[in-house]
Amino acid sequence: MPSKKSARTRERLLSAAGDVFVEKGFRDATVAEICARAGANIAAVNYYFGGKEALYQEAWRHCLAESLRAHPPDGGADPGAPPEERLRERLRALMGRIADPETKDFFISQMEIANPTGLLEEVMMRELIPMREKTLAMVRELLGPDADERQVVFCEACIISMCVHPLIMRRLGQKTPNARMPVIVDDLDAFADHVVRFALAGIHASRTPAKAS
Repeated sequence: MPSKKSARTRERLLSAAGDVFVEKGFRDATVAEICARAGANIAAVNYYFGGKEALYQEAWRHCLAESLRAHPPDGGADPGAPPEERLRERLRALMGRIADPETKDFFISQMEIANPTGLLEEVMMRELIPMREKTLAMVRELLGPDADERQVVFCEACIISMCVHPLIMRRLGQKTPNARMPVIVDDLDAFADHVVRFALAGIHASRTPAKAS
């Protein structure tokens, strides 16, 4: 069983690695910088993780876990609540997660997309696909039994895009306050309400009319 000191060192390495990977991506991040920020010996990465590649994967998973603890994916909705309410809380949680300045996993993912290494592909699929399946299931329920899978996927893609892109731009605007960027989201709660109304209206408009008996 690892000692408390050992566990704290590992935790500091994961936290520092998350910061460095957000800022620089995998390729430009160095073990030396990560260890310096963590206040750890440079050999610590190999000792605890076996190398930079494994640290990258574990740091992303660690950041995701922290983000989901702060913003549970279901938003606290009762599992037996109507699908409209469950979707509303799920989207609010997603938007809160992206907007939270402490969120790192999402932006490590963005760096990976911009400069792919392939190192996160398996771990991201293992962690994110189950969450996406739950969103798809809600959309499927709202569209009704006559919806085909293409409708479900199209609606889900549009809904998630509404949550993601404006809040990325919001985060960028907050990081570069002097840049001439148009204001996209200045009130997160009001925007969340708008997205939910828009999403539910879009799903309603996309519903396949019930077949006459």
